[in-house]
Amino acid sequence: MADRSGQLILSALTRAAADGAGVPLHGGKAAPGLFPTTAPGRQAAQRCFDEGYLRPADGPGSKGPVCTITDKGLSYLLEQRSPREVLEDFVRALEAREGQVAQLVAQARHLQAALEALRGPVAAVLAKVSLPNGELKALYRDFRSEGEARAAVLAALARWSPVPHRDCPLPELFRQARADCAGVSLGAFHDTLRGLREQGRVHLHPWTGPLYDMPEPACALLVGHEVAYYASACRTADDPTITH
Repeated sequence: MADRSGQLILSALTRAAADGAGVPLHGGKAAPGLFPTTAPGRQAAQRCFDEGYLRPADGPGSKGPVCTITDKGLSYLLEQRSPREVLEDFVRALEAREGQVAQLVAQARHLQAALEALRGPVAAVLAKVSLPNGELKALYRDFRSEGEARAAVLAALARWSPVPHRDCPLPELFRQARADCAGVSLGAFHDTLRGLREQGRVHLHPWTGPLYDMPEPACALLVGHEVAYYASACRTADDPTITH
């Protein structure tokens, strides 16, 4: 029993000497302490305090107090073990700490890079938030107008879709959209069509005749190398107008 207790004490003093910040007296599985939470471990820990080998450090431990080695404890350790062995333990502890520091530095650099990447979007949002009240209201009106224009175009195409094999001419679609959303401009109408096309909700079809025969050419929309003049709603598998 005495040999076992002596081994526990030397092991604990070695760990305490290698960690100047302090080690919990009794730890758990994730963070082991200086002594195991067994009867021999508690007895060895009590002996270290009685002999003055350990003292409580500032700050609580996970289980029991955080302890550091005293001068008396270090002298006892050097009496029981060769200085070379103690130094080798210190070197191993130092190497482990260096590895932990390297990981922390790498994590810090990663977080710094992520922070720098966020600066651009955050600055853009702050620029909007810092707008005067009148400009914020205008921004809200523009956002609301986009949603109303989109809803008006889709509603107009939904009314037009029952007509078989007939796409809606853009001038007629523009007039119907304006009937539902009076504030939509021709430019906003075109932007809405482009957005709905990118979302896969609207098909745009080209004008196939001579351009000089095109009625109301201002309503036409250049898409790629084609001049779109007709539109139709994209149908899905659950569209009730599709027959199988």
